[in-house]
Amino acid sequence: MSKGPKAIIVVCDSLRRDLLGSATPTLRKFAETATSFVSHRAIFPSATRVTSASIATGCTPGRHGLHGNMMALDDGEGPVAYSVGKPDFVDRLRKMTGRTLRCPTLAERVSDRGRAVIFSNVSPGAAYFQDPNGFGYVYHRAGSFGPGRVRLPDEQGLAISSGVAGDREMTERFCRHLRSREFSLLSVLWQSEPDWTAHHHPLGSPTHLAAIRSADDNVERVLNAVRLASVSEDELLMVICSDHGNETIRRQIDVNKELAKAGFKAEASSRDIVAASQGTAALIYFSRPALQKAADVVAYLNDQDWAGAVYAGEDLRKIGMEPEGGLWIAISMAASDGKNSFGVTGFSDLAVNPEYAEDVRGFGNHGGLGPNESQRPFLMIKGPGFAPGEVRSEPTSPLDIAPTVLRHLGLEVSGMDGMALQQ
Repeated sequence: MSKGPKAIIVVCDSLRRDLLGSATPTLRKFAETATSFVSHRAIFPSATRVTSASIATGCTPGRHGLHGNMMALDDGEGPVAYSVGKPDFVDRLRKMTGRTLRCPTLAERVSDRGRAVIFSNVSPGAAYFQDPNGFGYVYHRAGSFGPGRVRLPDEQGLAISSGVAGDREMTERFCRHLRSREFSLLSVLWQSEPDWTAHHHPLGSPTHLAAIRSADDNVERVLNAVRLASVSEDELLMVICSDHGNETIRRQIDVNKELAKAGFKAEASSRDIVAASQGTAALIYFSRPALQKAADVVAYLNDQDWAGAVYAGEDLRKIGMEPEGGLWIAISMAASDGKNSFGVTGFSDLAVNPEYAEDVRGFGNHGGLGPNESQRPFLMIKGPGFAPGEVRSEPTSPLDIAPTVLRHLGLEVSGMDGMALQQ
């Protein structure tokens, strides 16, 4: 195994900071040896696929160009909303725009010194946008890729399921990697839990808490593997975090149908104005001819009780977005305080995704600016320059992870929106 600094990033998808308790003994103990950042915030949209790109690049969506969990692309006949999570979206984005991300990823930045190895059990898009141009290795159930984005043989892939069982199998494979001579310069483990379960069960329910406990158990497996690996503590940076939180869904709103009912669209499926769901947020895209309606649409949205915050045009930059590619309006759906039946705070309305029309009221979701989804992820960092047990309150976000990792590895930190965290 090569000597020198190394970095590990472990993501417990959607684990809220206020739910670090009896179900997370490993993370609570890890906090005693790491620095905790208690004002950590999500990016907007507070969704996994776009956050994956922001963790990889240290840049906002407005900079790296991946707008959200769903993103509209215009083929000349008006925008169409596509799921970023689909396995083919990386290729679709490249074909329609000539690019993947506009900013280099961690995998690219470390490639002159070593490989990035990424194990991910979230959606294919979220996994692939960690390294969309194939500078390292990405292992995912939909297909695993090596350098040059060459697909790996099935026997080298990651044939697992989403959820608890798949996360455990993936973690065991990740730990074998850490214990091997192939321990890479950058190793990333992105679990699907507790987010997978939160989308199908009430927050704080026994099933949800079991998923949190499982994610915590996997963190323990990683820490045990690190202890057995021949890497010294003064060489290793460990980042353990979540990408966003969750809120309980109160109402489901089909924004495209509402815009059609209000007379802005001929019908919900028309391509002149397209609302792309981000869960508890929505991005609204306009064809060129329809952009003249934008001011009226903004006025209409500000009168709707399901639209909690509306950003339009140049104001998109306030939330890290950019008015480009037809994108002109972002909505964070209405949110409220209050506790669900299991005592977990926070409710939000949901912007319906027509591809997934099931009733998810009472379950967890995310994407917007609600306080429990955007202000409750956690971040802990252990390594040189981070005092054990220290609690720090300066604002941080997923944008700060990439520059922090690069600084530790002794690589150039430039061209990022985030800042390298240090003493």
